[in-house]
Amino acid sequence: MRIALVAHDRKKDELSAFAKRHALLLAKHALSATGNTGTAITKATGLPVHRYLSGPLGGDQQIGSAIATGELDMLIFLRDPLTAHPHEPDVTALLRLSDVVGIPIATNLATAEALMALLK
Repeated sequence: MRIALVAHDRKKDELSAFAKRHALLLAKHALSATGNTGTAITKATGLPVHRYLSGPLGGDQQIGSAIATGELDMLIFLRDPLTAHPHEPDVTALLRLSDVVGIPIATNLATAEALMALLK
């Protein structure tokens, strides 16, 4: 399975801890992430992660393109819904593409944990 991992700045530590807890399972899959998130995950887990650009610099759009072209199978995007983000239209487009294409998406830890349970 090809899994994209994305997190807003205030959620990067949460996603890194999540990836560390599930490192053995995630190691069986192809991982990609936006730039800074990918760096944080690799640092926390040692797992190889294909890194796109940082989200605000186009990484969200790159992941959206990968979803639209069938290159990704799952998206885990830990969003910070209480903070304004200048690239919010890109985030909305990414979520919409996930729904249109029909890939599973998690936007919080509870849903991310459920998706991991399905991968076991």
